[in-house]
Amino acid sequence: MTEDTSKDDVHAVVTGGAGFVGSHLVDELLADGYRVTVLDNLGSGRRSNLEHISSDHLTLEIQDIRNPLPSFDRIDEVYHLASRASPTDFRSHAVEIALTNSEGTNNVLSLASEHDARILLASTSEVYGDPKVHPQPETYNGNVNPRGPRAPYDEGKRFAEALASAYEQQYGLDIRTVRIFNTYGPRMSRTDGRVIPTFLDQALRGEDLTIHGDGSQTRSFCYVSDLVRGLRRMAAEERSDLTGEVVNLGSTAEISIRSLAETTLEVVDSESSLTFEERPPDDPEVRRPDIGKARELLDWEPTIPLEEGLERTVEAFTAR
Repeated sequence: MTEDTSKDDVHAVVTGGAGFVGSHLVDELLADGYRVTVLDNLGSGRRSNLEHISSDHLTLEIQDIRNPLPSFDRIDEVYHLASRASPTDFRSHAVEIALTNSEGTNNVLSLASEHDARILLASTSEVYGDPKVHPQPETYNGNVNPRGPRAPYDEGKRFAEALASAYEQQYGLDIRTVRIFNTYGPRMSRTDGRVIPTFLDQALRGEDLTIHGDGSQTRSFCYVSDLVRGLRRMAAEERSDLTGEVVNLGSTAEISIRSLAETTLEVVDSESSLTFEERPPDDPEVRRPDIGKARELLDWEPTIPLEEGLERTVEAFTAR
């Protein structure tokens, strides 16, 4: 970041900024006085996620990051969140996902390098695959099937991390990586395909909640405001010890999928039942982050309990 740039004149580029997480991040950046340019092809992001914003400091560019990116006079920070992340897209948009995280990431890193901008790379807990270490620390290299149905996303994100590391080594970029674990909240699409919006949508419609397998597999779920607070803390701090770091961000409150379904029924006050289907290939058995590094480096941990976060999300779903 340019040393003589005032806080009120910082220009941040957010790829995927019309998406679920990206739009909440844009809200926080604008609240902090940033000038923000969103690059989004609206493949999974939506204009409606930004319609509540009336600020001259926000620019939305309809842009697929796989294509040449626009020119800018100055960029101070880049937040790279662009990629479809719904499991339902892993087959139907497999090539797009793989290339967004490879060619697209290269374009974004090249743009950051051109402006000597700090970049926050949004990676994912999917880099750990179906983990054999639990909970998962950042030092764990993962157990990923490179030819499975989840591979375009899993391996795409792993390559994005490798490419970011190469840019850092070769060009000295200030690159900071976060591995995002399951996150939920307002502005998720009810047809997103991930488990919380799926359960909420089914419960609100009075349909049976669909569980893959027997529901004993576990996950942990972080409310979106907690995640965004971690993203901002990782990116905004003027600290050289964060350069090149990778940090898990997610909840440590582990819950089985069956228990999540039962909790959803209680929150929605639904009389729906549970149904069981075959589990998809490579579906992880367990998933929970070790956030010791986030606590140490960022003084960060989630604060919103699952039930409260679900209630807020239900309110948003019914309002929309």
